[in-house]
Amino acid sequence: MIMKNNIIAWFSGGVTSAVTCKMCIDQYGLNNVRLVFIDTNNEDEDTYRFMQDCEKWYGKKIERISNPNYNTIEEVWYKYNSLNVAHGAVCSSELKRTTRERFQKNNSFTAQAFGFDIYEKRRAEAMKLNYQNSKPIFPLIEAGCSKGYCIKIISNAGIKLPDTYLNGFHNNNCFKTGCVQGGIGYWQKMRREFPSKFDYMAKIEHDLTDRKGKPVTMLKDQARGGGKLFLKPHPDYPEVKDISMKKGREPKPLNECNGFCGINDLNDRNETEKEINWEQLKFNF
Repeated sequence: MIMKNNIIAWFSGGVTSAVTCKMCIDQYGLNNVRLVFIDTNNEDEDTYRFMQDCEKWYGKKIERISNPNYNTIEEVWYKYNSLNVAHGAVCSSELKRTTRERFQKNNSFTAQAFGFDIYEKRRAEAMKLNYQNSKPIFPLIEAGCSKGYCIKIISNAGIKLPDTYLNGFHNNNCFKTGCVQGGIGYWQKMRREFPSKFDYMAKIEHDLTDRKGKPVTMLKDQARGGGKLFLKPHPDYPEVKDISMKKGREPKPLNECNGFCGINDLNDRNETEKEINWEQLKFNF
């Protein structure tokens, strides 16, 4: 039984987490819910506008926390000479999961609410299995709410959707640089519509490749023979393809990131996840 106090509701900057926070306030009471946002310092500027609009909707401020060991997301990538790893994105692990676990350890709570929607039941099952100490609850799943329905709720509340949604992206994560888990279609769209972000991340891939002495990419080629896939060709690795050689496809939706990008191991992988380059890396946690 969930007591009506000490509920931590995680706000990620997307519509499902925003509605989850409102549902927790409505169910448990304004004074019994802590609204918390993990700031990666890599979010689109409009995310903070959306957050302020939601604070007015809630009638309560959202607490902001971050990992004090990093000032930028680039520091994480260069520390590990990597972008993606076998169990999730290295930046998510360092900037979100580690930060959330530290907050969880230092604060008492009855439950933590996460914005998984009705189509993420297996992801929720994996989280309950692997992170029992988190005491997770999933208000959207309990209410049978989809992401599309959350968008309607936000719109009906008179709140403008985050710009990333309005620009045709399905998630509002780390859009300052673009999300390393975005997939081939996501980055092809980024190349067309936000070329400066695309060029910047292509340079990051090449820099990390040069530092590590072997290809470091975000994506992988799903064709027979496969392999890693650069955003732009690297002159030292002509055998590695780049995304200009792949057929374009609009981005498939990824889960909104609350620091659990790697725990949906019970799910069938969507097409976007199949394009991600899960590079093995040993962490020094």
